[in-house]
Amino acid sequence: MTSSSRKALVDRYFDGFRRSDHATILSCLTDDVAWDLPGFRHLTGKQAFDGEIENPDFEGSPQLHVDRQVEEGDVVVAIGSGEGTLRGGERFRFAFCDVFTFRDDLICRVESYLVPLTG
Repeated sequence: MTSSSRKALVDRYFDGFRRSDHATILSCLTDDVAWDLPGFRHLTGKQAFDGEIENPDFEGSPQLHVDRQVEEGDVVVAIGSGEGTLRGGERFRFAFCDVFTFRDDLICRVESYLVPLTG
């Protein structure tokens, strides 16, 4: 898989989250995908991943803005910011850094680092 192909797959993954499109997101992943959310949880497999796509603490789909992607070897790092709506209407803004590890042509591991933003 080429560098531009990996970055395009990461773009597709984020587009899936922007639309809460489970099928699109899951099509980017290996069956045994691992998702690490340090300080929150560790998930293994597509079924567990699918259950976390739409967090029950939030309403609707998030707004996600990828500022840049950096690639080295079989890893693509995406850095950006986002915003979601908590149940009850309060806005939640955050900065993120997602580290995607590839196996063949699919994402086999996602490490999601999230920092809440205030102000």
